[in-house]
Amino acid sequence: MFRNFRMVSYVVFGRGCFNQAKDILGLQREKAKSDMVYLVDDVFKGTEFSDRVPLQGDDQLIWVNVDDEPKTKLVDALVTRIKGSMAKEPAGIVGIGGGSAMDLAKAVSVMMTNPGSSAEYQGYDLPQIPSLYHAAIPTLSGTGAEVSRTCVLTGPEKKLGINSDYSVFDQIILDPELIRGAPDDQRFYTGMDCYIHCVESLEGTFLNEFSKSYGQKSIELCREVFLGERTEESEDKLMMASYCGGMSIAYSQVGVCHALSYGLAYILGTHHGIGNAIVFDYLEDFYPQGVVEFRKMVEKAGVELPRNLCANLTEEQFEKMINVSLGMELLWENALGKDWKKTMTRERARELYERM
Repeated sequence: MFRNFRMVSYVVFGRGCFNQAKDILGLQREKAKSDMVYLVDDVFKGTEFSDRVPLQGDDQLIWVNVDDEPKTKLVDALVTRIKGSMAKEPAGIVGIGGGSAMDLAKAVSVMMTNPGSSAEYQGYDLPQIPSLYHAAIPTLSGTGAEVSRTCVLTGPEKKLGINSDYSVFDQIILDPELIRGAPDDQRFYTGMDCYIHCVESLEGTFLNEFSKSYGQKSIELCREVFLGERTEESEDKLMMASYCGGMSIAYSQVGVCHALSYGLAYILGTHHGIGNAIVFDYLEDFYPQGVVEFRKMVEKAGVELPRNLCANLTEEQFEKMINVSLGMELLWENALGKDWKKTMTRERARELYERM
């Protein structure tokens, strides 16, 4: 059975296109005859950028803290706050920031229309009611969150996304000028997330020409950005690498690195990009060429990867971490085939984590 998946409905790309946000979002505002809710990374609070958010009327601007990756309880709290403070349903939810801010916008838009807690929807195609209109304006590039159908969440029992066609953004505004000021370490780690999930897609058993076309272009752009010299076009290339990288896994899947990093994040709270970089450095048995190239990127960037994260974990923590990781069955199947359990035993997963 061929998948029939949804893509972002509208895309605008180009330096300075953020200045069109008022007009672009205004079309939905007029259609819904109500106000917008902006979920904005609080790193911009009090900065010049905060004054550029195109607020009108009774729009709400909610600063969100993403020092920790999004949790289901935060999603539920935001939905309760919005519903309790607005006289009518908002015209839409707009996420401004990196992958976590965009994932929050996706999750909140889904939960504005679906009953219960967001923890009940961690999985595949669980929401039954179409989400509220939602748009994304990335200020970091690499995660592919702007085009993916997943909003990654940590819940009380697991780290797993709401993976649904209803999560996909209706509109994205891709302005390379907005990612220019990103700190070098964040730029690198989000970029590595892009590079790594392209390696996993291109070497996975689910690979097809659709995914291959996007993945090859994305990885080519990553090489130009992280192995070449930084130029005025670097932000444009990184933003398009993120877009193409997200599309590369839309019709395939990620693999070993992401599966292991989910466990790492659940127990240690490691951010997604950093977690992927930590894990990937130990996966030469699975992605030998990718790991060699990745290490060249690390060296060129002058980044020192965190070490010994698992040195003092308890037996209970190791067991939970392995459970979370091995629960990502589609990722393992893409990486190792249907008989993946013969290759990735609990003992091998434990050995890999102990090296980290």
